[in-house]
Amino acid sequence: MKFVILMVVFVAVASRCEGVTSKFRRKREATEDMPFDSDVFSVPDGYNAPQQVHITQGDLNGNAVIVSWVTPTEPGSSTVLYGTTKDKLDKSAKGKHGQYKYYNYTSGFIHHATLKHLKYDTKYYYAVGVGQTVRKFWFKTPPQVGPDVPYTFGLIGDLGQTYDSNRTLSHYESNMDAEAVLFVGDLSYADHYADHDNRRWDSWGRFVERSTAYQPWIWTAGNHELDFAPELGETVPFKPFTNRYHTPYKASNSTAPFWYSIKRGPAYIIVLASYSAYGKYTPQYQWLNEELPKVNRSETPWLIVLMHSPWYNSYNYHYMEGETMRVMFEKWFVQYKVDMVFAGHVHAYERSHRISNTAYNIINEKCTPVPNQDAPVYITIGDGGNIEGLANNMTEPQPSYSAFREASFGHAIFEIKNKTHAYYTWHRNQDGEKVTADSMWFTNRIWLRTDDSSNVV
Repeated sequence: MKFVILMVVFVAVASRCEGVTSKFRRKREATEDMPFDSDVFSVPDGYNAPQQVHITQGDLNGNAVIVSWVTPTEPGSSTVLYGTTKDKLDKSAKGKHGQYKYYNYTSGFIHHATLKHLKYDTKYYYAVGVGQTVRKFWFKTPPQVGPDVPYTFGLIGDLGQTYDSNRTLSHYESNMDAEAVLFVGDLSYADHYADHDNRRWDSWGRFVERSTAYQPWIWTAGNHELDFAPELGETVPFKPFTNRYHTPYKASNSTAPFWYSIKRGPAYIIVLASYSAYGKYTPQYQWLNEELPKVNRSETPWLIVLMHSPWYNSYNYHYMEGETMRVMFEKWFVQYKVDMVFAGHVHAYERSHRISNTAYNIINEKCTPVPNQDAPVYITIGDGGNIEGLANNMTEPQPSYSAFREASFGHAIFEIKNKTHAYYTWHRNQDGEKVTADSMWFTNRIWLRTDDSSNVV
């Protein structure tokens, strides 16, 4: 057994010598938003019918769900009926509703209700629109938090609402084993339009409902969620996002909805905010400093971090925008042996080797990333298909830390098998077809070691 492990370590180290730049080139075509009358944006039938239904985890451990929806004409009911039998919704949760104004736009009535004390690993049915037009959906809760429970995550970023976005979402839906989405930021791209046309928040909510109403999407705020527009009199950042998309931030003692953590099955997921203050003594810095020591790898062996702006990026887009956050936090990621860091922002795909650049300071000139088996793998997956198009201009030569990169649209799947192994795949959208373009096995460095504790696989 020791021989096999040592061989795996050798192969893993040897494979770091070279990276791959994919030779695939997608067809050159415009990346355009789908028009408002597209069928994927259709308004559900019935008076004041709930729309833009979405769910996310509602507590730290996974036995609560936040249900959110919009009623367009009047408030209606904020109650959710739910139960474990389709025709017997014998429990209820009463929520709240609100509205917001953004420049010349007034939202519909946005409802949020939290279903608490749910059973693990159980299918629930739920209904919204009580007393008017009732719509019914379902979801499945995760298994109880523990080291050897398998769980499969989907990964999507920078989605938008173009024809390519629709292909990405369709391809993701065809991965039937995926149980929740880790979304790394940039949702609707409403700010691409004059006056930050908030109707595009509504159309996006209806577009993704076919997934978000049935499985939780774990939200990360990106730069296109800022909606900071003093020229329009809009000086409160993130106003549409915070009104529409709630997160369970208080459950992890966070003071803001943009950074928080959850446990889900065998994974501990930390969400960070690239566009909120993170310097020393700021709330986000202090929260992360206190949060990482809480992670019990005997309970949740897989430690995953989500953010929007990548730290390691070899495209000539948003180059080094994440550098200041890297300088603040990378040493902690290495210290606590974070497994994976997923980011978006760059509209392409890239996977790194396990590397770090923690030795650098302003006088020692050690500014080159080096192999480090305690470091995370960094994956950029901002390739959902949004209106800004592909980032197809790469730095040359390919940096030694970059293992694989390709300028295409797609999504990824992270399938945790048990406490020691997980399988990762990235799926390219090629002319409407799903192609597995990058894949690898991950071994958990906390649980699988050689006799020398400095060598992990």
